[in-house]
Amino acid sequence: MEGNIIRQVGHELYEFRDSSGTVYVDIDNKYWMGQTASPADKIHIKGEVDRGWDGIKIDVKNIQVMK
Repeated sequence: MEGNIIRQVGHELYEFRDSSGTVYVDIDNKYWMGQTASPADKIHIKGEVDRGWDGIKIDVKNIQVMK
Protein backbone atom coordinates (compact mmCIF):
# COMPACT_ATOMS: atom_id res chain seq x y z
CA MET A 1 0.00 0.00 0.00
CA GLU A 2 1.19 3.52 -0.69
CA GLY A 3 -0.09 6.59 1.10
CA ASN A 4 0.53 8.88 4.06
CA ILE A 5 0.55 8.51 7.81
CA ILE A 6 -1.85 11.23 8.91
CA ARG A 7 -1.35 11.03 12.68
CA GLN A 8 -0.23 8.85 15.54
CA VAL A 9 -3.18 7.63 17.62
CA GLY A 10 -1.39 5.31 20.06
CA HIS A 11 2.02 3.97 21.06
CA GLU A 12 2.58 2.08 17.77
CA LEU A 13 -0.79 2.82 16.15
CA TYR A 14 -1.18 5.30 13.28
CA GLU A 15 -3.90 6.53 10.94
CA PHE A 16 -2.91 5.80 7.32
CA ARG A 17 -4.55 7.33 4.23
CA ASP A 18 -4.34 6.25 0.60
CA SER A 19 -6.54 6.79 -2.46
CA SER A 20 -9.14 4.29 -1.17
CA GLY A 21 -9.60 5.87 2.28
CA THR A 22 -8.17 5.57 5.79
CA VAL A 23 -7.24 2.63 8.01
CA TYR A 24 -5.34 2.17 11.25
CA VAL A 25 -1.89 0.62 10.94
CA ASP A 26 0.13 -0.98 13.74
CA ILE A 27 3.86 -0.40 13.18
CA ASP A 28 6.25 -1.93 15.73
CA ASN A 29 9.20 0.36 16.46
CA LYS A 30 11.65 -2.24 15.09
CA TYR A 31 10.19 -1.86 11.57
CA TRP A 32 10.93 1.88 11.38
CA MET A 33 14.69 1.12 11.29
CA GLY A 34 15.60 4.75 12.03
CA GLN A 35 13.23 6.21 9.42
CA THR A 36 10.90 9.10 10.22
CA ALA A 37 7.81 10.25 8.35
CA SER A 38 5.68 13.38 8.40
CA PRO A 39 2.10 13.56 7.07
CA ALA A 40 3.53 15.04 3.84
CA ASP A 41 5.81 12.03 3.21
CA LYS A 42 4.59 9.23 0.94
CA ILE A 43 5.22 5.80 2.45
CA HIS A 44 5.02 2.23 1.17
CA ILE A 45 3.87 -0.41 3.65
CA LYS A 46 3.44 -4.19 3.54
CA GLY A 47 1.62 -6.17 6.19
CA GLU A 48 -1.29 -8.36 7.18
CA VAL A 49 -4.94 -7.46 7.67
CA ASP A 50 -5.92 -7.88 11.33
CA ARG A 51 -9.68 -8.19 11.89
CA GLY A 52 -10.31 -7.85 15.62
CA TRP A 53 -13.16 -6.95 17.93
CA ASP A 54 -12.07 -3.31 17.63
CA GLY A 55 -12.22 -3.23 13.81
CA ILE A 56 -9.80 -3.70 10.94
CA LYS A 57 -6.18 -2.60 11.03
CA ILE A 58 -3.01 -3.47 9.16
CA ASP A 59 -0.20 -5.17 11.09
CA VAL A 60 2.78 -3.67 9.24
CA LYS A 61 5.83 -5.87 8.61
CA ASN A 62 7.75 -3.52 6.27
CA ILE A 63 7.75 0.25 5.85
CA GLN A 64 9.67 2.41 3.40
CA VAL A 65 9.57 6.21 3.44
CA MET A 66 9.61 7.51 -0.14
CA LYS A 67 11.58 10.75 0.35
